[in-house]
Amino acid sequence: MKTATKAVATLFVFLLLAAPALAGEVNLSVAASLKEVINELAEKFARQHPGVKFLKNYGASGQLAKQIESGAPSDVFISANLEWMDYLKSRKLVDAASIGDFTYNTLVFAGIPGKASSLQDLVKLDKIAIGSPKSVPAGEYALEALKKAGLDKRLEKKLVMAKDVRECLMYAERGEVDGGFVYRTDALQARQAKVLFVVPQELYPRVIYPMSLTLAGAKNRDAAAFFSYLHSDDAKAALAKYGFATR
Repeated sequence: MKTATKAVATLFVFLLLAAPALAGEVNLSVAASLKEVINELAEKFARQHPGVKFLKNYGASGQLAKQIESGAPSDVFISANLEWMDYLKSRKLVDAASIGDFTYNTLVFAGIPGKASSLQDLVKLDKIAIGSPKSVPAGEYALEALKKAGLDKRLEKKLVMAKDVRECLMYAERGEVDGGFVYRTDALQARQAKVLFVVPQELYPRVIYPMSLTLAGAKNRDAAAFFSYLHSDDAKAALAKYGFATR
């Protein structure tokens, strides 16, 4: 009797593991700075396609890529730089044919008004928030700008590392730092912090958000449909609404 019960339990576990993803379920792995845009588009798409459920994972692009590499469920990946998309592409974890640009952004320094008006003014500040350059594209862009401006060594002891660009903004909003490097679109969401200056574009690469289907997403009909929707006029309108550039 025990043997039969064990056999049934083993069969149940096997069938559970072999079962495909739930119909209508779409897993999104998206750079934190796109949270409002993707929330809006996912909600609108779901209204047009009853039964589709979105599971959203927002965070630093590097963190998301590592999660996907470790086997975390994901159908659509949108990074805040090309590096982490290339990382997954080189490991054959995304559908290479689907890779394309979703949108663009600008790096700014936001914080308490009157604290700074240029990169050179940062040496006068006590604490500066920056996304961890190893996993946060905004932090990587900022560090490159500081290096090209010859300020990285002078500021290294003033930098406060954040897990993603939204945490940088939170530190600035709370006054826990004098300011932080964030995207222009993040600064537009702020209530207290203001854009103090735009980081000169010649000091860092253009902020590009590439997107792709993962290998699992390419086999998920609903994920593929949503991915197509991200190329639509609705998506372009939502991006413009939140301050993103579409070209």
